Amino acid sequence: MDTNYERFRYQSPIRYELDTPFLTGTAARKMMQHIPAGTDVVVICIGTDRSTGDSLGPLSGTLMKERFLKHIHVYGTLDDPIHGTNLAEKLLQIQTKHPHAFIIAIDACLGHAKHIGTLLIGEGALKPGAAMQKDLPPTGDLFIAGIVNVGGMMEFAVLQSTRLNLVMQLAKQISNIIKRVDFRIDKERIESGEKSSNVIILNTREPLNRPKNLQ
Repeated sequence: MDTNYERFRYQSPIRYELDTPFLTGTAARKMMQHIPAGTDVVVICIGTDRSTGDSLGPLSGTLMKERFLKHIHVYGTLDDPIHGTNLAEKLLQIQTKHPHAFIIAIDACLGHAKHIGTLLIGEGALKPGAAMQKDLPPTGDLFIAGIVNVGGMMEFAVLQSTRLNLVMQLAKQISNIIKRVDFRIDKERIESGEKSSNVIILNTREPLNRPKNLQ
């Protein structure tokens, strides 16, 4: 959890309102521009269900798991959350299992009052734990951050008083976006496979030898 999106290590993130027309497709298309073709993709959802505001990550991860993604590996759920205490250990496990993966980090953050309920999607890593002055490793090649409440003071109390309904809306939308990214990856790989198959068929096809009794 970060107190302010300005602490993320990113370049020019894009802000999306939840009622943005065609949000799911637009955000997924933008994210696909940063994901190298054929790369293993991992989503790391950071947070804990012990705090309503900080539960965005594990809620999002749980919803993604329920959607049976074909090409994206999801870590960080309500059953097995990734938070400040175990982040370094979990990152090591993930990096060992997926050594060359493209990582999408998801976390909640606090920001300006007028931005509550919006999503930030940007290139680069986010810095989990900044809200609580924790020194945790920057995470991700791409990030999605949901602004769940206002930052600036009494962050712990603010997180505890965040409305679950808002967090759930953000989590559902994040899940929709990742599902669309998974769909686009699937489509991309199918098309790539078809092109490869066509090339092989055209280059290896042999003339048809008809039986003599049919000539």
